[in-house]
Formats: sequence, structure tokens, C-alpha cells
Amino acid sequence: MLEKRREKRMYKDKIDDEIIRILKEDSRESFVDIGKKLKLSESAVRRRVKNLIDGQIIKKFTVEIGEQNSTKAIVLISVESSMDTSKVSTKLTKLEGIKTVYEITGQYDIAVILSAPNITEINGSIDQLRKVPGVSDTNTVIILREVV
Repeated sequence: MLEKRREKRMYKDKIDDEIIRILKEDSRESFVDIGKKLKLSESAVRRRVKNLIDGQIIKKFTVEIGEQNSTKAIVLISVESSMDTSKVSTKLTKLEGIKTVYEITGQYDIAVILSAPNITEINGSIDQLRKVPGVSDTNTVIILREVV
């Protein structure tokens, strides 16, 4: 006899939202420290994080590298109408210097964030980006300063 498996549904509450907020600030925060902040045991925090991961509410933990001495640029890209935008986006993610790729609406189809040690390397990344099949037009802006 086949046994029916119940699909486990994930319901987030305010405590889960607070755990997510803490982990977004510092993904290295220990479960013990999170528990102290939220008046929960370490095992309760561990269980909640595991449920958030299993329920795909938390997809991954990442590392953000400080790039104080780097040059950054935003490149807006038009994709040829005969090309699949997602295929172009995937190719762009593999290029040197590309930090983030967004598929967007409006005049352009893709926005890319570039980062490199200097403007010469930014230019090199832009040259490589323009050679990707399907890229028909670009508009680049250099970021002068990040305001936090």
C-alpha cells in the first residue's frame, strides 16, 4: 500500500522574520547569540533556521567582500529581440568583473554591476560584455561614490 506523504508547508512568523533580519546583517551570527537576542534556546534557533532553509525561504548564505579601492560601474544592456534574454544574462554572469546581473523592464533588458581595481579593467570588462552574442546596445555609468 502506498503511503501518501504530506507536503510540509513553511509558515513564517515574526520570530523567523527577526532571525532573517539578524542573519542578513551578519550571516556569521551564532545561533547562541541569536537566541539570546530573541530569548530562545540555541536549539530553537537552529531548528527555525533549518526549517527556513528546508522551506527555501533562506536560499543561501553569502559573503560580501569589501572593495574600498575598486571602481564600480552600472551597465544597462539592450538584447536583440531574436535572442532569449535569460541566455544572455547567464553568459554575462560568467564574465570577469561582473558582480550582479539583473533582468529589468523598460528601455533596457539587463542591468549589470561591474567592479574592478581600476577604470582600465572596467573598460576591459565592458569590451568583453559587448562581445556576448545578443548584446545590441549598452549604456555605462561609473559609480562615483556609494552613499550608505
